[in-house]
Amino acid sequence: MLLKEIYEKKHFSFYDSAKDWRDAIRLSCKPLEADGTVEPEYAEEMIACVEKHGPYIVIMPGVAMPHSTENAEGANGTAIAFMKLEEPVAFEEGNPEKDAEIFFTLASTNPDEHMENMQRLFSILTNEEVIAKLKAVKSPEELLEINELLGE
Repeated sequence: MLLKEIYEKKHFSFYDSAKDWRDAIRLSCKPLEADGTVEPEYAEEMIACVEKHGPYIVIMPGVAMPHSTENAEGANGTAIAFMKLEEPVAFEEGNPEKDAEIFFTLASTNPDEHMENMQRLFSILTNEEVIAKLKAVKSPEELLEINELLGE
């Protein structure tokens, strides 16, 4: 259901590459900015968190989950966006475990909805077949095909 929801809300983006991880975070926010879920400063808030705490948002090799604190500056709603880069970006030079090409960007103003989104996201991320397909996805329609694979 989560991937279908991302598709229906147009909270997805696909890029060949990003200049660096900061650019990737900004790009990952564009679909959420487009419908007013977040303001541009939300991306800067997430970048500041990574600069302060390190690449904690890379939750597994190839997958980043940019987010900030609940009710962070620039967050107007609760949602998840999906972004796929053809070329991964490095969050930590020399450590390929901290490269990411898949981004699930979270915004939150409602703690209950946010926790539900996190649980739905982790059910996706614990499925190795789904992760492999997400790393190969090239179009929004393919997100729907993967959603069907999840039986949702």
